[in-house]
Amino acid sequence: MKDKIRFHLDEQVDPEISIQLGRRGINVTTTVEVGLRTSSDESQLDFIRQQKRVIFTHDKDFLIIASRTSNHPGILYCKQKTRSLGEIIEGLVLIYDFYSPEEMVGHVEYL
Repeated sequence: MKDKIRFHLDEQVDPEISIQLGRRGINVTTTVEVGLRTSSDESQLDFIRQQKRVIFTHDKDFLIIASRTSNHPGILYCKQKTRSLGEIIEGLVLIYDFYSPEEMVGHVEYL
């Protein structure tokens, strides 16, 4: 069995997404849970690198970071209020089911 993606949700992501992913047995952390609320994007990036977690965010600053470096475990981006919670959850579950952590390294995926 291949390794599975572990997610980290940025602080502006609805907490219901974390709850629903957890109910599906998906390993997920949130910025609030790990004490990074109001921390810089670089601090978030350090956390996901150390923890080898793919970040899901609505913050387009992560797209700028990704344009400068591929040294990250993966970034998932969705412009805020363009998808329903159900669509976001479905998209994250699909990524979880079909990508390995290794395939996400340095990769940006748009929902």
